[in-house]
Amino acid sequence: MNRAFLPFLKSLFVAMLAVSSIAIAAEEKEAAKADPAKGEAIYTNGDAARNIPACVSCHGAAGNSTIVQNPKLASQHESYIYKQLVNFKGPERNNAIMSPIAKALTDDEMKNIAAYLNAQTEKPGAARNKDTVDIGKKIYRGGIAEKSVPACAGCHSPNGAGIPAQFARLAGQHQDYTAAQLINFRSGARKNSTPMTAIAKRLSDDEIQAVADYVAGLK
Repeated sequence: MNRAFLPFLKSLFVAMLAVSSIAIAAEEKEAAKADPAKGEAIYTNGDAARNIPACVSCHGAAGNSTIVQNPKLASQHESYIYKQLVNFKGPERNNAIMSPIAKALTDDEMKNIAAYLNAQTEKPGAARNKDTVDIGKKIYRGGIAEKSVPACAGCHSPNGAGIPAQFARLAGQHQDYTAAQLINFRSGARKNSTPMTAIAKRLSDDEIQAVADYVAGLK
């Protein structure tokens, strides 16, 4: 064999290994891909054999909760929902209802449910209190400089769409739920976001209510 040909063969072999590795990685990624159809089945029907109730009973058809204390989950970022379910398994979000349910779900089931909800369309909400909506808008868009409260829009985007894999979608969320979560962050009852805990501690009850109301009307 021509020795001058050996470097070419070596390069070809390395290239083939690289292509093979990419193909294997792609196959593994596809195999691990969440299944929204399976997520819908759990969300809609639960699993009686494992004492997992249907999510729809609290969070509504296709994630559009009609109970103001329970969050709308339709269109919420897949990675965010998955993270919250993981947090419900631990001390970060200890909740009498959600923690037992989350602990009964497998990792794949949590990902499947998250994928299903992410694909649903959220029904819009609306601000209720015209007297405070301007205050909520000011805080959401500009923060409160004298209290070192940053603009909510900086992380959750001007229209409340959030940033996938980083910050939750807030647009259209129930006022009561948003306010309750800010109060939980402030009190330490909810422990899964250090930035939100620090921000919530600087907000008064009235400011929390104003922001929650403004967020409900975002689209």
